[in-house]
Amino acid sequence: MDIQNIRAFLAVSETESFSRAAESLHLTQPAVSKRIQSMEQFLDIQLFDRIGKSVQLTEAGQALIPGYQRILDEIEESERIISNLRETTRGHLRFATSHHVGLHRLPAVLGKFAKDYPDVDLKLQFMDSEQACQQVLHGDIELGIITLPSQPDERLTLQHVWHDPMHCVVAADHPLASGKVSRKQLLQAPAILPSHDTYTRALINHALQIDDDRINILIETNYLETIKAMVETGLGWGVIPDSMLDASLKIIDIKTAKMQRELGVVFHKSRTRSGPANALLELLSVNK
Repeated sequence: MDIQNIRAFLAVSETESFSRAAESLHLTQPAVSKRIQSMEQFLDIQLFDRIGKSVQLTEAGQALIPGYQRILDEIEESERIISNLRETTRGHLRFATSHHVGLHRLPAVLGKFAKDYPDVDLKLQFMDSEQACQQVLHGDIELGIITLPSQPDERLTLQHVWHDPMHCVVAADHPLASGKVSRKQLLQAPAILPSHDTYTRALINHALQIDDDRINILIETNYLETIKAMVETGLGWGVIPDSMLDASLKIIDIKTAKMQRELGVVFHKSRTRSGPANALLELLSVNK
């Protein structure tokens, strides 16, 4: 049943006039008449008796009023709810972030979000970037704020937020800290790197023009804080972002080897974003 036809039916039943119903609906009288005729044909029953200029509900028409009025009330209530959702941001937001982004990039943003949108319940999970992409694809979470994949699934939309330059580093007193280092020297030395199946490891291998079989791996871990701590002890070389550099580490100068991750948000192209998700995306875009 067409909702506009129901509106016309209720307007005629209330005003007892096709012309007055047309005025209230901002339609022409023939348009209202056509809608009533359409309903009567659909229901296969007469809804109004037309006696001269008088319009009166039939018994069938009278019986329909309570049900149709409930339908219209529920539709109008739904429209009010949607309107309120557009004007206010509330509900919950289920999203994930990697440990590095969560520790070094998000705290200030989430603090402001919680202050600006106190009615939003944030459901945050920490996980590897690769896992977050899979959970977005499966619909388990709405957003992933992570290291962005260089070759994303075509079903994902990526929004860049931060550039994240990275460097090969060793302890300040490590033998490789004395000057320029060749790739051969680097490959012979023990390495402490992210796991081989991560976006960051793929970026490192591409930038250094090496593959996993040629690297002398000592430790693999996806926690950059652990990599930094192990490198500081002199166990080997590693790769960490600018944001984690300090005096305990020395950048290894390797010609033409430039590394930079892209950090940002992934979300599913086919999923309608919630109000909280849009609010967080907007906040991230102004806090680059």
